[in-house]
Amino acid sequence: MPKNVAAFGEVMMRLQVPGYKLLSQGSTLNYSFSGTGVNVTAALARFGHTGLLVSTLPENPIGDAALSYLQKLGITTSFIRRDGKYVGMYVLENGFGARPSRVTYTNRLESSFNTTAEGTYDFNAIVKQVDVVHFCGITLAMNDTVRHLMKTLAKAVKENGGTIVFDCNYRPSLWGEAGYIKAKPHYEEMLQLADIVMMNEMDAQFVLNLKTEKNDRSEQLKELIPIVAKTYNISVIAGTHRTINGDNTHSLQGFIFKNQAFHFSKTLSFSVYDRIGAGDAYSSGIIHGEMEGFPPEKTVEFAAAAGMLAHTIAGDTPMSTEKDILRAITESVGDIER
Repeated sequence: MPKNVAAFGEVMMRLQVPGYKLLSQGSTLNYSFSGTGVNVTAALARFGHTGLLVSTLPENPIGDAALSYLQKLGITTSFIRRDGKYVGMYVLENGFGARPSRVTYTNRLESSFNTTAEGTYDFNAIVKQVDVVHFCGITLAMNDTVRHLMKTLAKAVKENGGTIVFDCNYRPSLWGEAGYIKAKPHYEEMLQLADIVMMNEMDAQFVLNLKTEKNDRSEQLKELIPIVAKTYNISVIAGTHRTINGDNTHSLQGFIFKNQAFHFSKTLSFSVYDRIGAGDAYSSGIIHGEMEGFPPEKTVEFAAAAGMLAHTIAGDTPMSTEKDILRAITESVGDIER
């Protein structure tokens, strides 16, 4: 049954150097708009849900362009405020072969979203209109005001009986020198509120400071994730393991931990056209499966296929439909559709 799924997060302008040139080589940039919340709600809108974004855009032509772009993605924009002067931006240089892709952020802390004042959003009205709200660890890293707004909304969702999704998405560069020490108490607050969490054993070890003597990632996962679920009373924890192969293809396996049991997807191997945003596609697949009542083994296969297809599409935002993803699970793909 379709749900109203909202996300609290920043809209960013993506400035991409065409092809595989370095920024120092290029003379033009292609722009689009994205962000974790944008990607997740747009993907869920394509699956038949109503995707809403809680955010702030500047009251200027850049904000107008961003709003128009979101509407074309199928996102409902009724919770978006207009205020301030800036959007956060990042420049993407596509990697090739041994050279990885590179993302350079600019103007992010001064964006309209990240300078929004307390009391700006009517959270009580918002939670009455939504079933699920998605939050991201990147947003948690921005500043004290944004963190407080995020936690206030999450508590309002919880009190109203809604479902909270929290994607750990830890970014060391955003937390500064204090890093994990600064982040840990904020992550713990969100985990105590969350119903569905996106994380893996690396988050458990480094952000939550859990210890393990096991060396194999799969064994670490199986030991630590049940501890996290029990400690914070989390219903579902899901994530991925990625391998970059010698021929520059990637392999991806998804997992979901639910009802005290792990379920793993098949390991999918594929060529990569655009990696940015693929994790959001996986998250949207998990959310969709949970909202639709899929058995966990179907949910994790669906999410992994959604993540795989996102690697084949230009731009941050997942564009595959439920039909596209279900076909990718059951059929070999790559030939021409006729």
